[in-house]
Amino acid sequence: MTTDMRRFGETTAIGACTPQPALDYYLIFPETPGDDPSAQPDGIAVEEFMLADDHTATGLNNAAWTSADGGWWSSAAFGRGMRSDPELRARIVAVQRRDAEIVYRRLGAGELPDETTLRTYFHDCQPLTGSAPLRLSPPEVPEGFHDKRVYRILFANELGKDGLAYLQRVWQMTLADDFADPRARVVGTARLRVAHDLFTWDLRRIGPGVAWCLDLTACLGDRSRDITRPLLRELTTVMRFEGLIPVTIERFA
Repeated sequence: MTTDMRRFGETTAIGACTPQPALDYYLIFPETPGDDPSAQPDGIAVEEFMLADDHTATGLNNAAWTSADGGWWSSAAFGRGMRSDPELRARIVAVQRRDAEIVYRRLGAGELPDETTLRTYFHDCQPLTGSAPLRLSPPEVPEGFHDKRVYRILFANELGKDGLAYLQRVWQMTLADDFADPRARVVGTARLRVAHDLFTWDLRRIGPGVAWCLDLTACLGDRSRDITRPLLRELTTVMRFEGLIPVTIERFA
């Protein structure tokens, strides 16, 4: 494998909401001292967030295959470790399905099963408990819209300078004046207009070197469709390929 695959995969242009594989794919690298760039992956992991009707995450399913085990297994503890254990996170790299197919084949496992089959390997779901949005007063829906929602996508891991530069470019994001200050919370803001809907999102630090999040505000004006879910998916995918691992999707309003 190339070192490029160890960094991130390709993404679609923001706002395209192009249909994507429903599962998230990761390569699993062996434990190697010094983060050896020549190390080869020895397994893959697949994940899927379970979503409620309002697009918030209610659970996380996963399954993994490694050459040492020779079979598929499912572990909620492994999914938690991907997000809480820095050493394990360093061995996990997000890729597109086609890259996972190549690795699976090179490791002698044959053709990667389709997504319907992969879901049959999900046996140990990690529940993600949440609560209804706290509304102390009726939502202030801007004129011209029928609904306003606020979501937070929480991510584990650190975002490097190259990753931030990429997000600024692909999202046409306006950086905050103090974005370089590790104590700054809001790093940048982007916006997207789709027909009668307006979406804005803030990229935020959750403590230096600890975690990041995207706070998405959706002002909905189109009653015939709701593209919030595919946009949340697309934003999550872009962040995944920059080394961030999604933890959950919450709703504030």
